[in-house]
Amino acid sequence: MATPLDPNYRARLQALGDMFAASIPTRMAAIADALAAAGMSPDRAKLETLHHALHTVAGSAGSFGFTVLGEQARRLEQAVRGVMDGGPGWQLLVPEIQHYLDWARNDARNTAFPAHD
Repeated sequence: MATPLDPNYRARLQALGDMFAASIPTRMAAIADALAAAGMSPDRAKLETLHHALHTVAGSAGSFGFTVLGEQARRLEQAVRGVMDGGPGWQLLVPEIQHYLDWARNDARNTAFPAHD
């Protein structure tokens, strides 16, 4: 295995991971706020805000060791995209997003995501 040129590489990577971990409550709040604003009959702009909030987690979580958090955000992001593109399912998607938020608030490092009832 190659040694990074920067002798502080691991410490810097750990610091970035810690910063990401500290940002999770804010990121989950952004998703929750976007979900609340979307309501039960969202317009495209509100769905785009929710999509963006999920996308930011999906795009970075795995890089910092939050693999399942990122995978679930990606799954939900794609489902929101489907609704944005005219697909059905918003009424079923709302409780799934809430389930994700509840799970992430409890233990975002968890490597198992429980099925939603």
